[in-house]
Amino acid sequence: MSRLKLLLIVPHPDDEVYGAAGTLMDLLEAGHPCGLVTLTRGEAGRTLGLAEGPEELARMRGVELRACLDEIGLTTHPGSVHEQHTFPDKYLQDQPLEALVEVAREAMARHRPETVLTFPPNGSNGHPDHVTTHRTVRAAWEELPPGERPRLWYYASPTPPENEALRPAWLAPNLRRDVTRHVTRKLRAIGCHRSQALSTVDFLRKFPERITEETFYEVRG
Repeated sequence: MSRLKLLLIVPHPDDEVYGAAGTLMDLLEAGHPCGLVTLTRGEAGRTLGLAEGPEELARMRGVELRACLDEIGLTTHPGSVHEQHTFPDKYLQDQPLEALVEVAREAMARHRPETVLTFPPNGSNGHPDHVTTHRTVRAAWEELPPGERPRLWYYASPTPPENEALRPAWLAPNLRRDVTRHVTRKLRAIGCHRSQALSTVDFLRKFPERITEETFYEVRG
């Protein structure tokens, strides 16, 4: 099995697209297989009147995610992978942490990524699932022998959080990637997540610059 260039581990369908779609497109076009682990089906999200109940929303979000990954190119690139798990959306913090850590640890061991990307300690916006996913990935990463650890990246906004409670754990980016040439495809990929239209509007309002420049914090030392 070929080694992945980049492996994203995130809780929800759509967490892959806003901050990393252009980077994925860059790497895939350069011939590098990439991967995505989605921990939930997103069944507890807002429906916007498009779905009746959690199960229908989960099915819809699965279709949206597949369309998004098709646009990014991950589903058609040889060696690339997507794994979707069924941990309960919005309740990751109530799950045994070791069960989550095992998923992340096993994915890293099996796919041997050069880099793993996930959420920062404050979850970017404080969402409990984002914070729990950070704890999960960090714990799995730290359990690996130092010589076998992939590079570890977090999503990182150059703008401090609006919520003052999140600012002490804010990490300013130390990596920046210009993805301007992918802007049309990235916007199409974002648009695949139709049920998440309000999240898209919020992202565009708060972080329009991150459509063309994707920013990350790399853990060093």
